[in-house]
Amino acid sequence: MARAEAASVHTLTVTMKPSDWPRSVEATRDTRNVRAALGLHPRLVAQCAGELPLWEEYFPQTRYIGEVGLDAGSSFRDSLHAQRQVFRRVLECCAEVGGKILSVHSVRSIPDVLAMVERHLPQDRGTVVLHWFEGTPTQAGHAVALGCFFSVNAAMTRNEKGRLLIAALPEDRILTETDAPFTQVNGRDAEPADIHAVIDAVARVRGVSGEALAETISANFHSLLLSETFAATW
Repeated sequence: MARAEAASVHTLTVTMKPSDWPRSVEATRDTRNVRAALGLHPRLVAQCAGELPLWEEYFPQTRYIGEVGLDAGSSFRDSLHAQRQVFRRVLECCAEVGGKILSVHSVRSIPDVLAMVERHLPQDRGTVVLHWFEGTPTQAGHAVALGCFFSVNAAMTRNEKGRLLIAALPEDRILTETDAPFTQVNGRDAEPADIHAVIDAVARVRGVSGEALAETISANFHSLLLSETFAATW
């Protein structure tokens, strides 16, 4: 966090479960560039679904929600029904109050995630940012039609599917992420201050300069923050 602050990198740090929230709030309370999001990660739903009431208690304290969503990978498929229940409640709460920005996980569950967003979160009631999206161009088009943004990282540029998707995304819907510490930079865990490496990798895929892409990301970021019907500040 200190290095992100020193580098003036606007950083959203997600929480894995609601019981982590007080510590996240305290850690980011006095930062200029770092904000915390309130999450209940789908991979923890099997153990932590009972924390949903706690998530609802903390929900009014932040504009940022994440990480939330669905994961139908082999290790988490058994909890998919419970994941859907949690994710639906998250979307309903966001729709009720409006103005939330959500970082959404969609591993092997993109059709379900998009269907639930379409059903439970009208575009004028919140904005979804699809984190590390691995869908098809057709699915990406559906997400665009729902008003979604996409946060992309350097790891996505290391395979052909990821490169094709990144190249095809609309310019005005792209945001960047490091997904630190779950990605690597030069053999070490990534951190927010490594965002320039993400910019360079994504720029190469899209055939633009790093400077041009950085300007695009900045414009998209400000568009995201002001995408609701009321004024908002980072």
